Parts: sequence; structure tokens; C-alpha cells
Amino acid sequence: MTTRYSRYVWAAVILLAASAGAVVLADSGGPKAEPADLQAQIMTRMRTTLQQSNPEEHNHAGHHVQPTATGEPAKPSVICGVRVYGHEPSDVTTLAEVRTVYGFHLCGVAEPDRPWDVAVKLAGPVILDMATEPPGIQVVEATADVMYVDRLREMFPDKYAQLALKEALTDEEMADLRRRYDAAAGL
Repeated sequence: MTTRYSRYVWAAVILLAASAGAVVLADSGGPKAEPADLQAQIMTRMRTTLQQSNPEEHNHAGHHVQPTATGEPAKPSVICGVRVYGHEPSDVTTLAEVRTVYGFHLCGVAEPDRPWDVAVKLAGPVILDMATEPPGIQVVEATADVMYVDRLREMFPDKYAQLALKEALTDEEMADLRRRYDAAAGL
């Protein structure tokens, strides 16, 4: 279990270090009314940048790219779904003003004819530093000294940590992720 967990953590770290994105954060009193286009812009930015990671980096997770009929390695696609917990500052109205984003991601590495159930997947709460280009990304991971839940609470403000402990992708986002994954894998 520890080796498998470490493999996924490293895969997530590699994927996220090579990618960037954004997530909109919820207000402490629950979701606040965001301009619809700001929410969509942040989700699109996050999804797009997470999906731009270099597929060869997944070899570090024990994942090996399968050769094609020509003997060349197939180029897998990274397909991601995202969930927005909130952003700071919470009162901004444009993407350019967002500095920090708290959210969740689930990405699958889509290779030709490889079904979702056996795909390499990377998932968990993330923090995006939108003040840098490309945005900096931190994933929540346990250490030898700190349990996962404790690390999450260290990294996330309480209002977002509570969401991260109980909410992942919406059913709609998960269905969209699976549809896009199947299309990318040629299924």
C-alpha cells in the first residue's frame, strides 16, 4: 500500500509541477455568487493547464507508454476534471486578480484503447499560486511526520479544508471527464 500510494503521490507531484491551473474558492458562508464567466474562466484555465503536462513524466509513476504499431511510443493525453472550492482574494471579479485558488482535481492518463478503470489517475486537493507564470501548484500529501488530514488543514484555510474533506468532483464534471477520457483513449 505504501509503495502504491507513494507512486501515485509522486505521479501527482510530477503532473502538477509541470502544469498549472486555477480553481475558484467558495466564500466562508457557502458558495457566493461569482460572475458566471469568472467561474468558467478559472475552471477552464485549471483544466487546460493540468492537461498540458508532459506525458513522459508519468514514467516516474511506474507507468510505461505503450508502443504503437510503428514501434513509436504512443503519446497519451492527460484528461482532467476539476472542482472549485474558492479563491483569494475572494472579492475579485476578474481572472487576472485571482492570486490563490483552492480546489480538487482528478486526471486520467488516456492511452489508446486503455479503459478508465485501468488508467493511471492523479487526484486530490490542490492549491494554485496564480501570481506566477506558469501558476505554481501544491498538492496535499502526507509525510512521515504529518497525517494527510492534518496536512490538508495546514495548507487550506478551514472553510476550504472542510469542503476538501467531503467534496470531490460533481456528478456532472465526472461524467464530462469520463466522456472526454473515452474520446481521447479511442473508446
